[in-house]
Amino acid sequence: MTAKILDGKAVAAELREHIAQRVQQRLAQGLRAPGLAVVLVGQNPASLVYVRNKRKACEQLGFVTKDYDLPATTTQTELLTILDSLNADSNIDGILVQLPLPAHIDPNVIIEHIAPHKDVDGFHPYNIGRLALKMPLLRPCTPKGVMTLLAKTGVELAGLHAVVIGQSNIVGRPMALELLAARCTVTICHSRTRDLINQTRQADVLVVAVGQAELVKGDWIKPDAIVIDVGMNRLDNGKLVGDVAFATCQAHASWITPVPGGVGPMTIASLLENTLEVAELSKT
Repeated sequence: MTAKILDGKAVAAELREHIAQRVQQRLAQGLRAPGLAVVLVGQNPASLVYVRNKRKACEQLGFVTKDYDLPATTTQTELLTILDSLNADSNIDGILVQLPLPAHIDPNVIIEHIAPHKDVDGFHPYNIGRLALKMPLLRPCTPKGVMTLLAKTGVELAGLHAVVIGQSNIVGRPMALELLAARCTVTICHSRTRDLINQTRQADVLVVAVGQAELVKGDWIKPDAIVIDVGMNRLDNGKLVGDVAFATCQAHASWITPVPGGVGPMTIASLLENTLEVAELSKT
């Protein structure tokens, strides 16, 4: 058995085409293009790549972007002042502050300072709370993208046992809430989980988001499981790999995401979708 590939790059391209069509429909109706503010503090190499890709995607889809490339010495107060202006800007639908931030800036303070209805990353406690209460508004982008990929399998999720490895606020916790909303039975595993291998072997749907290269081996995978690899790790030889050992896991699973080209493109597409949804709600 060889798992089918869940091609995030192809699915994201479909979603972006649909978003572009909706943007053109807005413009034809005399409405403004969606506006996204992208704030980068410092020169983190990975962040520079992510931000460049997000800005390029906005340009391709007809979004208006407002870019802030701030020095690493920017103070928390200065950043909060910028957010105040963006919160009040009626032409800005979404505000993205790229993480991680320099050590002297508290990311929780920054996230909570973004107006919840402009929190297109979906990290604000208000939006996480709505997701927990099964009243989602702006959903965290990576888990939302994973759910879009899972829908492409055609597999009915209700009643399946889903295992999430990783408990971060960005992926693991909201991912568990998304799967719970889909009526899965959900187990969350983390660094203190006992007997991780056997927990993983029970998964009909496995989502791995821990940032450890090829942690999950093929014999950890339940036959015919769906394997979603959120990890992105660079080996000493420069090769990019995920959190699962792709070749051996593919031999056991029914569906699997590649790295790169799996979850990553869906995260950006989901961010753009969130921004468009805010613009559509504004009716301006």
